[in-house]
Amino acid sequence: MSHTAHIRSHRKPRRSASTVAMRAGVAGGVLSTLAVAGASGSANAAEPVTQTLELPTLTADLAAQVAQSADATQQAAANYELQAERDAAAAKAAKEAKADLKEAKKKAAEAKKKAEEEARKAAAERASRDAERATLTASTDSGSGSGSTGASTSTGASTSTSTSASTATGSAAAVVSFVQAQVGKAYVSGATGPSAYDCSGLVQAAFKQVGVSLPRVSQDQSVAGTQVSLDSLQPGDILYWGGAGSAYHVGVYVGGGMFVGAQNSSTGVVEKPLSYDPPSGAVRVL
Repeated sequence: MSHTAHIRSHRKPRRSASTVAMRAGVAGGVLSTLAVAGASGSANAAEPVTQTLELPTLTADLAAQVAQSADATQQAAANYELQAERDAAAAKAAKEAKADLKEAKKKAAEAKKKAEEEARKAAAERASRDAERATLTASTDSGSGSGSTGASTSTGASTSTSTSASTATGSAAAVVSFVQAQVGKAYVSGATGPSAYDCSGLVQAAFKQVGVSLPRVSQDQSVAGTQVSLDSLQPGDILYWGGAGSAYHVGVYVGGGMFVGAQNSSTGVVEKPLSYDPPSGAVRVL
C-alpha cells in the first residue's frame, strides 16, 4: 500500500456539468438578463451553486436607429405600393388614349368619305345642269329649221292659248290640274312620282290619271299622238324639245302661254312661260 493512501484529498471537487440558460429579447431597446446556472456533482458534491450575470442594455441611440430602420422600411413599402398604383393608372390611361385615337381616326375617315361623296354628287349635278343648258342652247339655235319654233313660238302660242285655257275640259283639264299640283316637287332621274319625277315620268303619270297609257321615255312620247303646230296649242298637249322621235325633254302645255315640266335637279317641277324654254314641237293625245 502506498504511504499516501490514507490521506484524504484536499483538492476541491470539480464541477462535472454546467447548465447555461440564456434568454434574450429586444423589447423597447432592452436586452433581457442572461442567467447561468451551474451545478457541480460528484460523490462528495455540495449543494448546487447558481450564478446570475447582468448583460448591458441597448443604448438609446441604438434603439432610435432600430426605430428609424423600421420607419424607413415601412416608408419604402408605401412608396413601392404608390409607384405600382401610378404605373397601373398610366397603363390604363395609355390604353384608353389608344382606343380614343383609333375611334377619332375612324370618325375622321367616315367624315372624309362622306364629304367626298357629297362633292362627287354636287359635281355630277353641276355637270348634268351644264349638259342640259348646252343641249337646250343647241336646240334653240337649231329650232328655226323645225318649222316656226323660234321667236314666233312664244307669241303664236300665247295668242292661240289665251282662249284655249278657258276651254280646257274633261280629260285635258284633269291632266292640267294634275301637273300643276306637282309643281315644287323634286326632279330625280328615272322617278315617276308621287314625290319626285323626271320629265317623261311626270307626263306619263299625268295621262295615267285619265286612263291614257303613254310610253315611258321622251323619244317615244314625242310621237305618241298627232303632231300639232305650236301656233295652235291646246291645254293638255305634250310639248317636246329636240326632234320628233329623238326628243330629250317633254312637258305639258297648261294654257295661257305656260307649261309645266320636271326640268332638272336644280329646279324640280316648275310652271314657266314658253319663252323660258321654247319647245321644238308638240303632239296631241286627247
